[in-house]
Amino acid sequence: MVFEALARLGSKAERVLVYPAAWDTQIASLTDRDSQLLVKAREWYGVRLVPVEDIGVTDSPSGKMHKEGEEERKKKRENATVTKFIAWKQTRYERVLYLDADITVLKHLDELFLLPPSAHVAMMRAHWRLPEKRTLASNLILLQPSEEEHKRLMTASRVEDSREAGDTDVKILNRFYGDSAMVLPHQSYGLLTREFRSQDHTQYLGTPLQPWNPEQAFQEASLVHFLDEPFPKPWVMWPHALYGEMHPHCKGEDCRDKDIWVGLYDDFRKRRKTICALLSAPAPEWPPRNQTGPVTAT
Repeated sequence: MVFEALARLGSKAERVLVYPAAWDTQIASLTDRDSQLLVKAREWYGVRLVPVEDIGVTDSPSGKMHKEGEEERKKKRENATVTKFIAWKQTRYERVLYLDADITVLKHLDELFLLPPSAHVAMMRAHWRLPEKRTLASNLILLQPSEEEHKRLMTASRVEDSREAGDTDVKILNRFYGDSAMVLPHQSYGLLTREFRSQDHTQYLGTPLQPWNPEQAFQEASLVHFLDEPFPKPWVMWPHALYGEMHPHCKGEDCRDKDIWVGLYDDFRKRRKTICALLSAPAPEWPPRNQTGPVTAT
């Protein structure tokens, strides 16, 4: 879906997809969704496919839901880290723009490739964690590929002691580049869906003096990242109880936050159905069985 958007919006950059080498592009049957989606990315959107041995298979692109244990969750975190760091290995390119999959692209993003070459790594500040934590976000990374840097990152990922806590790639990237990365404006590249549910927009706007205008924020954004705890990712349906508790509410007659927020999820699901021929995964149980006490969004 990201590749479809980049093609539709006129991006001139070459598009690359890394995927587990266990998958292939030989469509064995009408239900072979992995192969079908790889072929469609290549044939329809000009994507260069790069099979990678280091990436293990946990879930297929079809998003089939099942209960997972701690070992599988750990493997997913490892895969996310490896996939992100493989971007540094693409040395046939002078620059690579890494994008997470849980986004909606609104503009082509090619302007990022015109940043000064002295910016070896460019990332956004994780503004939603301010002021408690001052860290970089890893959902969009502009980088200069380097075999040596890839080896350094992979070595760090193997010896990371806090993998169990998750966000291993974020911790390593902040350790490597927290003091040297060029900081990209999050108003352009870091709008989160949760912002439309928030009552305090100071960290996003950078000042308590500027009034929040959801339409302006959406129009100025080049992409939107689906980060909306405790809501699941957009390829998973909402539990009705969760939606009733935590969806954006109208402020009097002003329903712009709610309309934009609902519209982003509806658009993602419709495009997923149209482009990928995939329906949304069933809603998880809410509240979770092990959940006790009040639920808050972070």
